[in-house]
Amino acid sequence: MEAVIGLLLMLLRVSHGGETYCDGRQDGAQCYGALGGTVVLQLMDSASEIFRYEWLKKTTSILRGGKNRAVFNLIADRSSFTPSDGTFRINDLSWTDGGEYTLIIFDSNGHQSVLQTLLLIIQAPVSSVLLVSECLSQGETRVSCSSEGGDSPQYSWTLDGHTLTDAQLLSGNIETNNITLKPDVSGQLVCSVRNHISSVSKEERIYTCGVGNHE
Repeated sequence: MEAVIGLLLMLLRVSHGGETYCDGRQDGAQCYGALGGTVVLQLMDSASEIFRYEWLKKTTSILRGGKNRAVFNLIADRSSFTPSDGTFRINDLSWTDGGEYTLIIFDSNGHQSVLQTLLLIIQAPVSSVLLVSECLSQGETRVSCSSEGGDSPQYSWTLDGHTLTDAQLLSGNIETNNITLKPDVSGQLVCSVRNHISSVSKEERIYTCGVGNHE
């Protein structure tokens, strides 16, 4: 089950250019985008009736517009803004897109009515996972899980569809990439590696050491 969930997450998060969605309408929102992918940021409910708005990165104006005003978009070659639903889509994300952004909304009197920040974090997605197991001298099985690329990877393990328990582990825990299984533990082992924008899994049949072969 964990392997299926991991595969679905991977397809949802990293396919189609790695599109992610983030609701940035709350001040201080933290959003994630995949390097080279697309992020859809919900900046406001709708811009259609807002008198004037501006979205900045530090002091650089990225987006501005308002009621009866033309929309200015500094990165229009790889992004689009939809005033009717307040979403801003950025494609082909690069490391330089990361950082803190500020949305300022002005009322019809020119007074600032809303000021909210959003932190955009760009991460490289995790890719293929390598699972290596070996028998130790006392019949234990040491298993190592590693992935190519990926920022801030997090690990989880299951055996026959259930989370590993302390009773099955000789050392390590389910949040580390190296574990040692007790001598009597066998079954279908799955290591899942994920970060905020992607998830991949690898599975291997684990046999009791001395009884079968590791594939």
